[in-house]
Amino acid sequence: MHSTPSDPAAPLPQPRSKTDLFLSFTAMALQGFGGVVAVVQRELVERKRWLTPEQFAEDWAVAQIMPGPNVVNLAMMIGGRAFGLGGALAALAGMLVVPMAIAILVAVLFTGVADSPQAQGALRGMGAVVAGLIAATGLKLLPALRHNVMGWHVCAALAAATFVGVALLRWPLPWVLPGLGLTGFAWAWRQLARAGGKRADAASERQP
Repeated sequence: MHSTPSDPAAPLPQPRSKTDLFLSFTAMALQGFGGVVAVVQRELVERKRWLTPEQFAEDWAVAQIMPGPNVVNLAMMIGGRAFGLGGALAALAGMLVVPMAIAILVAVLFTGVADSPQAQGALRGMGAVVAGLIAATGLKLLPALRHNVMGWHVCAALAAATFVGVALLRWPLPWVLPGLGLTGFAWAWRQLARAGGKRADAASERQP
């Protein structure tokens, strides 16, 4: 049974098999011309409903700080959660095998026209499209932060600080991620501890 926004308590659908994982991630990878994350968010959250918006934002945050391509990390996390190591490898193969074969073929064919003005113009145009896809995905993830334990204002402040540090001040990511990431981690830990204390106090008050 598929979960819907009107039935948030319903269990989420899960991948049916490793073959389902492989085919699903292959289809996602083939749709993502430089902006796979936008396609993956739409497919996993809106169409397949394997993840809620909040779960996608949390998993994406983990995939961001792990070594390697972010979307590949996310695929392996989802596959591993569903079928263990075999599921992780099936999702990885789906993200890489067919797209890699196509990329190699295109690279061979592109070599002959790479220096032409038409090819250079096409690449510059695609760069703008990819930037738009990434920005659109970021905006679609914002509603998931409304229920974040850190609070909307703190999430917005951390997002703004990250943008300023990376895009405007050009700070290296190895500086930004530990600095702002650990700040967010510490604040979330504090808020979770506070919420846990309140629940414990409420439970003790209900006891006779």
